[in-house]
Amino acid sequence: METSTLVRKVYMDCPLCDKTHEVEERKRFVTITLKGEEVTYEERFYFCANADEDENEFETGSMTNTNLLNARNAYRVKNGLLTSDEIVAIRENYGLSQVDLARLLGWGEATISRYESKAIQDEAYDTMLRLIKDNPLIALEFLKKNAAKFSVLKRTEIRKKIVEKLDSYGKEYLTRQAFEGEYADFEELSDSNGFTPLNIDKIEAVISYIAENVSNLFKVKLMKMLWYVDAFSYKLNGCAVTGMVYLHNDMGALPVGHYSLMNLENLNVQEEESYRYDSMLHIYPTKGMDYSILSADEKKIIDKVIEKFKNYKAKDIIDYMHKEKAYTETRSGDIIPFSLAKEIREF
Repeated sequence: METSTLVRKVYMDCPLCDKTHEVEERKRFVTITLKGEEVTYEERFYFCANADEDENEFETGSMTNTNLLNARNAYRVKNGLLTSDEIVAIRENYGLSQVDLARLLGWGEATISRYESKAIQDEAYDTMLRLIKDNPLIALEFLKKNAAKFSVLKRTEIRKKIVEKLDSYGKEYLTRQAFEGEYADFEELSDSNGFTPLNIDKIEAVISYIAENVSNLFKVKLMKMLWYVDAFSYKLNGCAVTGMVYLHNDMGALPVGHYSLMNLENLNVQEEESYRYDSMLHIYPTKGMDYSILSADEKKIIDKVIEKFKNYKAKDIIDYMHKEKAYTETRSGDIIPFSLAKEIREF
C-alpha cells in the first residue's frame, strides 16, 4: 500500500469482506495525468484489514466524486483557473442559484452545475467568471444583456443583490478604477514610471507606512515624500516602488491622478485645517494595513525618506525639491523622468 495517513475509523458494512466492522478512512497524495498534464492531488479511500493485500482498498460513490473533483481542482490551480470552490463562492456572493448564474452569463443552464462538480472550464469562460467576481458593475451589464432569460420578478431580485454588492465593496473598486484609468497611457514600463507597473496595494501600504511615522502629514508633503521614495529606489535599484508617474508642479513633484489617489478606500484621509502651504487633506495610518507587500529593502528606502523629511514643513520640502536636477531640468506640466532621479542629492 502506498504511504497514506489515517483520517478516522468508521464502523460500517464492508463490501470487501462482507462483515460489519471498523474500517480505516485514509488519505494520500497521488499523481495522475489529466488532459495531458500530470497533477498531484489528495485522494481519500477506505482500508479493510481483513481483505487480501491487493484488494484491501475501496471507495464509496461520493468519495470517488470528491477525489475526481480534487484532481480537477489541482489541474485548475496548475493552469491558473478558478477552482470549483471559487466558482461556488462567486455564485453565493451574489446570492444566485447555479441556473441563475448560468443565465446571467448567457450560458446553458447546466453549465455552472458542471463546473462546480465535473467539468473544467476553458479560459474564455474562466475570464467571464473573474470579470463578475471582481466587478459588480459588469455583473449588472450581463444582467441587462441577458434580461430576457429572467422573469421581471427574478430580474429585480438579482439586480437588488448585485446593487447590494456595489454598496458594500463597489466604492473601493470604483475609486481604484478611477485611479487606474489615469494611468491608461502608462501601462508600458518606461522611464516615466520608473520601469515599474502601477501597484495600488503597494501605494496604499507606502502611504500608511509614512503616516505611521510622520505626524501632521498633509497632502503636499506626502506627494513629495512619495516621489523621493520612488526616486531613491530608482537611484539604488534601477526601478521605482509604486509605478506612479510624476509631473512637474509649482509645488514640486505631483503624481498623475493625485485627486483619485486621495480617494482610495484603503487610505485614511481626513479633511482638516492645515498650514498655509499645504492642502487640507490630513493623512493618517490605515488601521490593519498589511505591510508585508513591502520588501525589507523597500522599507529601508521609505525609512530613509522618513528620517530625512519627518520634521520638514510643506514649504521646506518644496524648497528642497526645487533644487533637485529632476525639477530644474523640467518645466511645469512635464513628466519628471526617473533617469533624472539618478541625480538626487544624498540624504
